[in-house]
Amino acid sequence: MAVSNSHPSTQPPDDPSHPAPLESDPFHDDGSASEASYTSENSDIELQHQSGSNNVAPLFGRRGRIAPGSQVGLDAAELIYLAGDASQVLPVYVTIHRIRRLVIAAIDDPYTLDQLQTPRMDNMMVRPLVEKLYSPDNLSVVYCLLANRVQFQRSATDESLYVAVNNSRAALCELLATRVLRRFHQDHPDRPGLLLLANILVSGFDPFDAAPDPLRRYRRSLQWPYQDRGGHERKLTALELAILSESKFLIGSVACQRIVNAVYRGQVVYTPLSFVDILPDHYKYHPVSLYEPRRASILNHRRLIVPRLRNLLELAHFTILLGLYVLTMTHRNDFYDGGGSPFGGFEAAFVIYSTGWVLEQFAALVEHGWEVHAQNLWSFLDLTFTFIFGVYGVVRFAELWFYPEADYAIPILCVAAPVLLTRIAFTLMPDNIVFIALHAMMRDFTRLTFIAIWCFTGFLLGLLWLMRTGAPPDPADVAAGLVTAQSSIEDRPGWATIGKWLLWIWFGLDGTGIERTADFHTILGPALAVTFAFLGNTLFLTILVAMLTNTFSKIISNAQAEIYFRRAVLTFQGVKSDSIFAYPPPFNLLALAVMLPLKLVVGPAMFHHINVAAIKVINFPVLLMIALYERRRVWAKSATPSAGDGEDSKWFFGLNPYADIHALFRTEPPQEVLDMLEKMDGIVDEELEDMDIMGLRRGSRGMGDGLGRASTELELGRSMEFDVTGSIEGMHRRRKHSAGSAV
Repeated sequence: MAVSNSHPSTQPPDDPSHPAPLESDPFHDDGSASEASYTSENSDIELQHQSGSNNVAPLFGRRGRIAPGSQVGLDAAELIYLAGDASQVLPVYVTIHRIRRLVIAAIDDPYTLDQLQTPRMDNMMVRPLVEKLYSPDNLSVVYCLLANRVQFQRSATDESLYVAVNNSRAALCELLATRVLRRFHQDHPDRPGLLLLANILVSGFDPFDAAPDPLRRYRRSLQWPYQDRGGHERKLTALELAILSESKFLIGSVACQRIVNAVYRGQVVYTPLSFVDILPDHYKYHPVSLYEPRRASILNHRRLIVPRLRNLLELAHFTILLGLYVLTMTHRNDFYDGGGSPFGGFEAAFVIYSTGWVLEQFAALVEHGWEVHAQNLWSFLDLTFTFIFGVYGVVRFAELWFYPEADYAIPILCVAAPVLLTRIAFTLMPDNIVFIALHAMMRDFTRLTFIAIWCFTGFLLGLLWLMRTGAPPDPADVAAGLVTAQSSIEDRPGWATIGKWLLWIWFGLDGTGIERTADFHTILGPALAVTFAFLGNTLFLTILVAMLTNTFSKIISNAQAEIYFRRAVLTFQGVKSDSIFAYPPPFNLLALAVMLPLKLVVGPAMFHHINVAAIKVINFPVLLMIALYERRRVWAKSATPSAGDGEDSKWFFGLNPYADIHALFRTEPPQEVLDMLEKMDGIVDEELEDMDIMGLRRGSRGMGDGLGRASTELELGRSMEFDVTGSIEGMHRRRKHSAGSAV
């Protein structure tokens, strides 16, 4: 694509690949005001820095795209110009359909992801498509590729005749997205490149951008009503589509992990997009920016949605919930022992706090939908506890209203103990491969068990109806008084007893049911029971063990990619859009009762200032500790060589018997040592540097990203062997020459 800097870019205001700057707001969250703008020499670049975000460095300007440094206030000569002619950038709608046509034309046979990475397929298909799709000015290509991947995966489930082909096309879309993202990463490896990659992955794109008006109106008539977000409605991010489509190869790439780690640490900040917000506050929209803590306010409430800090806060919230649960269960018999009220203080605190915690989990569920929320490791545990707590609440309310001395609700609450204790283990070790495998195995086990129970219910109904239609007792036994007709009917087992027999047969514990079914029918009763034993105890368990073993082996064989994927899920879900997350339980209940009606009364600006003030007051100690920590430990630059090494870290590393090894590599050698090494090994370093440059150049054209799969061995194998061999031989010749000269 030809790049021209002589004409100003004319981007539409709703083009997500060229986000327009925000209008300046005269008020900060802390009450201050500032505005900074930069204009290039030919007026092609104009960056207007939104007030209220004076601690960030945005990427996009009003009429072009620039990538400033980490601090606002740099000269125009220090800015890196990244924009070309915006009129040559295809809209998202056109790019999506263009990619779909290219992928369908390229793939008409089934291939796996490994087969697509072979040298032959890479040279014939993958590399030409990457060259065709990659454009430095079009940031929506990765999003469009992942959108097509989602659609191909959906088509694979709908069209049974083309399952393998559609899966191959979905794999090709993921591979192309990985290669295109790597190209952006290689072209922009510095700090502005971090901002560029962040805009590619976490900026919102509208799939109907530049679509015909009839299609837009048709889309609006079919979809669920959306919340007003100031022009950012119905947008999705590339990272969300990667999680939704389980693009683990893309997420495990170096470029994607660079952004995931930056977002997780809070180095990259942005206003996330969500489906539904319970307490929405979209008065200010913060674009994807680099965070500078020294320019931020002390009480920066937006740091509450940084994933790393958010995970610590959620862990603290859950620890409080677990402590209140333990106190409630240990004092559950105070009322029956003659002291206290039917509804004690610990139980009241537990109920109020748990209600706020359940509200927080519900808000997390509706924020991005169940498909994304289910990727969280402990989502099924949260859902289980919510169900148990809901049943307990209903039963407990009925007890206190009708029968204060009854004791039916507390035993239900006892069932939550294994769920809560397991949940704390999942929270403390989210990157543990055993827990990751357990999450996937539980999903497969639940699905297969539900299908088995559904199918085996027919055996329960068959035996129950067979018992009721069984032959009447022998008239001779009735005449002799051995049995009566009425007593024989009453002695027949019910559906609960028959279900218990089948359950024992299923687990191979007892065969009483096989013997007793002969009373229902001499032939058909035992036949049904034996058939159930074969299908349930033998066939089902064999299938279950084989399925779980296969799932576990797949996860273990690709453990690093699974860990990267779960880390991306945790990071993406940690950036919250709903203001309800800024209120810790149980204050979120108070916010829901007060702030939500207030939003209907006051205007957006007034509600925003009231909401921010309330958040800062409630979270004052937490925000103050976050500000001090980030300034002292994370972001503040130290003049000493051991930057970031405080006194607390010195005694910690002192406990390590290998502390000398760590200390050796934590500082750079002095210059005199480097000069001495240069004199000793200068020739070797030059040869190694030449070899590294050759490897990087070749790897940039064909090497796979993320897992480090080499795909150029067929094309460049001989030349690399010749170059490396020649370099080694030349190195030995130079060594001999140097040795002879010295003698």
